[in-house]
Amino acid sequence: MKKLNKDYWEQKYENGDMGWDIGYISTPLKEYIDQLTDKDLKILIPGAGNAHELLYLVEKGFSNVFVIDIARQPLENIKKNIPNFPEHQLLEGNFFDLALNNFDLILEQTFFCALDPSLRLDYAKKMKQLLKPNGKLAGLLFNFPLTESGPPFGGSLTEYKSLFQEHFKIKTLETAHNSIKPRADKELFFIFESK
Repeated sequence: MKKLNKDYWEQKYENGDMGWDIGYISTPLKEYIDQLTDKDLKILIPGAGNAHELLYLVEKGFSNVFVIDIARQPLENIKKNIPNFPEHQLLEGNFFDLALNNFDLILEQTFFCALDPSLRLDYAKKMKQLLKPNGKLAGLLFNFPLTESGPPFGGSLTEYKSLFQEHFKIKTLETAHNSIKPRADKELFFIFESK
């Protein structure tokens, strides 16, 4: 197993090896954000990368949005792309060490699949800890067999149900109907509500 640490991800940015970055917000997340009406929601985007979701949220009038990434480069890119974005909402560090909490919503886009699969239970517990009661974790999970050749690491609907159901009410977990073509039938759109 590769060491998926800060150095690993910094190297990916340095080499321009960012196959996960489609260059814009994915359709399922865009359409999910489009139906959010409360602009005061406290939102977290973990493993934000170049944060196309953040840019879209800011354009839509959301300001209480935080991003965290283990690598510095994506945060520098965000500063260039959104120069007025509050610096204290750009967090560099390990997601599992994040001390903030009381989030209304956490958006998942290729962060879960980039983590060593041995951290999946820790991910579910940390997400519950970061959310308010009844807060939502929403986004996309890959639906293809889990192998050691990753990231991205896959998984299945059955695995995700058993992983999250202890800490979350599973509101939605289904094949995304509006994935981009290369990811068609390989993504599950989900909304989990913190118990």
